[in-house]
Amino acid sequence: MGMPSGTELLLIFGIIVLLFGAKKIPDLAKGLGKGIKNFKQEMKEVDELAEEAPKKVEKTETVASSEETQKTTTQA
Repeated sequence: MGMPSGTELLLIFGIIVLLFGAKKIPDLAKGLGKGIKNFKQEMKEVDELAEEAPKKVEKTETVASSEETQKTTTQA
């Protein structure tokens, strides 16, 4: 079950042309390209948010630990 050979690819392409018509194929390719582009942009945004999240958590932990230190010193 490897990659299809050249003959099989031609047969698949021929069936696609018969199903969708020659005029629809460029539109389908454009739509697929835009979808992939949007997917990559969203993945990049998610990665950027994932990089920022630990920084926010570290700042929150620093603030929380300094507040706990202040409470402990005022109670003692």
